[in-house]
Amino acid sequence: MALFTCKIGTADGKIAEKEFEAISADFLRQNLVSQGFFVFSVKKKPFQFVWNKGLSRKKIDTKGLITFNQELLVLIKSGLPIIQSLDTILERIDNSRLAEVLEIIRDDIKGGSSLSDAFERHPSTFSHLYIASIRAGERTGDLPQTIKRYITFLKKTEGFRKKVITAMFYPAILMVVAFAAVTLLLVYVVPTFSQVYADAGSKLPVPTMILIGITSVLKKYFLLLLAFVFLAAYLFKEWARTVTGRQVIDTFKLKIPVIGDIFSKYSVVSFTRTLATIIESGIPIVESLKMSVATLNNVVLEARMLSAIKKVEEGVSLSVAIDGANLMPPLALRMLSVGESTGALEEMLESISDYFEEELDQRMHLLSTAIEPAIMILMGLIIGAIIVTMYLPVFKIAGTVG
Repeated sequence: MALFTCKIGTADGKIAEKEFEAISADFLRQNLVSQGFFVFSVKKKPFQFVWNKGLSRKKIDTKGLITFNQELLVLIKSGLPIIQSLDTILERIDNSRLAEVLEIIRDDIKGGSSLSDAFERHPSTFSHLYIASIRAGERTGDLPQTIKRYITFLKKTEGFRKKVITAMFYPAILMVVAFAAVTLLLVYVVPTFSQVYADAGSKLPVPTMILIGITSVLKKYFLLLLAFVFLAAYLFKEWARTVTGRQVIDTFKLKIPVIGDIFSKYSVVSFTRTLATIIESGIPIVESLKMSVATLNNVVLEARMLSAIKKVEEGVSLSVAIDGANLMPPLALRMLSVGESTGALEEMLESISDYFEEELDQRMHLLSTAIEPAIMILMGLIIGAIIVTMYLPVFKIAGTVG
């Protein structure tokens, strides 16, 4: 999707300049004309790579989407039509990017589009899951309940994500501090000692000479090495986006001892919670499964799930298909089987996600608690080794004098 700046004329004679996202300029022009606008110009925004990464456009975060949906739910339940509800929200909204999108959506609805179709034209703002849920709500005539379910889904998902980030925040700070401390020692402290030893003209022990040689290279080429690290990180990031890169990385993630199990269960939590939300919206099971696949966020698990979906399409039960694909632990499969047999699949999927979320929360807490002292011990050993190595000549001199 590219970003375009358009100068358009509305049906009431007003001229406005707005930004739209579209596949191409021709597609956008035809779309605007079909909505009743007179198009004066369509210009592609320069530096698309900057705009697309959000450096110059304010991103709509999950909190903003939750607030918007809560307000929309209250207004619809109070009996206000969609257009008036959007107008009311736009009067109070403080997110310029969301306000811009909602203005376009309001104009689309005035032009005859349904709410889901209007949302669908902004895939970077509203997820496929959200659009499908709104469309299902329109189809069943129960839009408020659909929005309410999605708000609950967003809150639970965001809450779980914050728990994971919080658990890893302190260990990450410790690692940064440890790296900074070791770098400071190697780049500034060790060269100072080496200069003192060079002026004294004393013969240095082998470990000290090796460390001084390493730090001399590090100090001389520090900026070059730093640039190389950034370049390597960038190239790795680009490679990770390729099909081969994702396959290798996602396979490696699942094979890491302890951490691999956490990745796997995190994927199960995201998948089951999303699937429960979609099924509750009234969308058929196969379509719900296909929509939920991407929430696994792992190409290896996604491939297994797609093979399971094919079996479900052939008439195999969901629990048996997932068991054959080796996607969930035995406990989750038993719960899933019970949900299918009792006709309470949505509730059981929610129970699975809640259970494993709690288990992951405990695992992350234990892991972060174990990582903290491990980092401190490792940092102490490295710094201690550097200091001892630099003081070896002093010990040698003291032994000679004694």
